[in-house]
Order: sequence, then structure tokens, then C-alpha cells
Amino acid sequence: MKITALKTFLVPPRWLFLKVETNEGISGWGEPVLEGHAETLATKVAELGDFVIGQDPRRIEDIWQMIYRNGCYRGGPVLMSALSGIDMALWDIKGRALGVPVHQLLGGPVRDRIRSYCWIGGDRPANLIEGANAMRDRGYDAVKFNICEELQIVDTYAKVDGIIRRLFDLRAAVGDTMDLAFDFHGRVHAPMARVLLKELEPLRPIFVEDAVVSAMVETMADLARATSIPLCIGERLHSRYDFKRVFELRAAQVINPDTAHVGGISEMVRIGHWAEAYDVALAPHCPLGPIALAACLQVDAVCHNAFIQEQSLGIHYNQGGDLADYLLPGHGFVLEAGHLSIPQGPGLGVEVDEERVTAAAKIGHRWRAPVWRHQDGSIAEW
Repeated sequence: MKITALKTFLVPPRWLFLKVETNEGISGWGEPVLEGHAETLATKVAELGDFVIGQDPRRIEDIWQMIYRNGCYRGGPVLMSALSGIDMALWDIKGRALGVPVHQLLGGPVRDRIRSYCWIGGDRPANLIEGANAMRDRGYDAVKFNICEELQIVDTYAKVDGIIRRLFDLRAAVGDTMDLAFDFHGRVHAPMARVLLKELEPLRPIFVEDAVVSAMVETMADLARATSIPLCIGERLHSRYDFKRVFELRAAQVINPDTAHVGGISEMVRIGHWAEAYDVALAPHCPLGPIALAACLQVDAVCHNAFIQEQSLGIHYNQGGDLADYLLPGHGFVLEAGHLSIPQGPGLGVEVDEERVTAAAKIGHRWRAPVWRHQDGSIAEW
């Protein structure tokens, strides 16, 4: 079997799909996207085609190492996201060729389903109580949301009080029927993160994500020692080498690498198993499309320390497309009582509606992250 083509599809709302074709008629799908940089990733995938086309797609690890180690530059969001999509597609091909789901090729599942959560509230948090109640009505018992809008490196206590009031009102409204994950989204700098973490402890979030930007691993380690709240990091880390400092410094109790950004299923499984040795929980990041989610579920199936899975259903970014839109009816995801079933079909376990994808790619998208500024005119973290 030989790889004959790599075809990318830029589809709404902000996704990039990849189809890897072979000379035996077996194809696999991946999602090599980086939010706001989809065109860049399509170009990078095309460049990697010079190395990948003609290779045996079943030699997944060899191709992974070839892409990762080629040239002087490795790691980083663009290179690893491109590698991620190719890796997903190769696992999809191998599973389909053998007629088994990917997780059966990785030792078999340790679970049949995994708890899932959805987003509420938007970029600037709003209507959190209504959003949480709506998700509870749909069967979920966990949600995640941004806790704040723009926040200066040292901001006012009036701003802090507003954040705290909003979150205490939410906890009072949902009681213990919903678990809450707080996303600081890297918007909070160290001085204010220390203040907020102390104030938020009584609300008992399941974790605080990106309490500071991911580059500040040492700072996060200091914060982890100062709070009882589990801290989470990982969506902006792009290989096991990036996670090395996280584990060594005990900077987080939960990690959320993204299968579409960290090197695909191959690297996610390595990181997940490595985290288990540090008693660190795995909560894969996935505010993306259905192929990325299917890949995450294959990882969730085999990593014992995985405990919850993010998904993008109804997320505020999904304007013009949502999770089920690009899958064939009856071949998508099964959600019951807030849990996603581990797909049992061959490969990634979902069936892409290629006709719908091709039509949507004619529309495409130009999704970009917003540019935010503080009141003094300086750029704010988004």
C-alpha cells in the first residue's frame, strides 16, 4: 500500500480537513488545523506531501519520525498541527485496512464511554446561568467557560469583584448538579491569577485552565503550590518535550493537550501514558471539528487517566457548521447522559460525508481570532 495523495478541505466554521488516499482505495481522514491559521496549515500539508506521497501509510511511527525530524526545525504549533492531521489519517487508514477501531491497535479500550463537557458563555462570558441550565437539560453535568474578558496585568478590585460575583451567582444557581471548569485562557497574568485562585477556591471548580499563559510553566508551578484547585495546561503545548517541564515542575494536576496540535494520536497517547506516571489527569482539548474529536476519543479509550472530553457542539465559534454537519447520518457520535461513547467502527470510527465536505470547501472560511485592546490602547490577551 502506498500513499497517493493528500487533499485538504477548508470548511466552515474554522476547520481544515485532510483526506489521505492510497493506491488500494483505502483513505483516511485527519484534521490538521490551527485555529486562525487554516490556510497556513493547508500549505504546510502540501509541502509535507513531497515526503509522504509514495510511503506505506501503515508505517505510522516511521512517517511520524520522518516528518518530525526533517530539516532543522521541529515542534511548534504549525509543524505539529500539520503532523497531527497526517497522523490521524494514517491511523484511520490502518484501522480501516484491518477492519478495527484505532483503539484496538493501541492495546484495546479501558473504557466504553467518557464524560464530556461543552462550552457556554462566549468569548466574553455572558448568560452563564442560562447556558449551564440549557446544557443540564441536554444531559450534561459539566461545562467550561471563560471567566473574564480583558484583564490587565494588575487590574482593579472592582473588576475582580465582578468576576467573583458572576461565578458565585452561577454556582448558587446550579448547586452541585453541574461541575464547572474555569478557563482563564491565558488572559490572566500572574499577579491577578494569584488573587483570583484564592477567591475561587470555595466554588470548587474541577480545574482552572491556563491560569497563566503556557510559556509561564514556572509561574504555574508556583500557583499550583498555592491553591487547592487543580490547574490545567496543555492546549498550547505541542509535543512531549513541551510537557517535560510541566511534569518535572509539578505545574499542573490536569493536562489538556490537543490531538490536532500536539502530534496526533501517536503523540497524545505517549503524553497521556507519561502523565499517568505523575498521577496527572488527562482531559483532551478539542474545540474543533468531528475528525479531531473522533481522534481524541481513540486516545480516551486507551489512556486510563483520561476523565473528561471537551467537544465543540454548539460552541460560540461554530457559525456556519457544527459537529454533526460533516458526518454521514448514523455514523457520528453517540451521546448519552453526558457521556460520549467510544466509537467502535473501523479506523477513527466515524464516516465523513465527503460530498458535504467538498461543497462546504467551495465556501471556505477566513476565521481569525479577534484583536482585543485594553482601555489604555495596549493589546490585550484574547
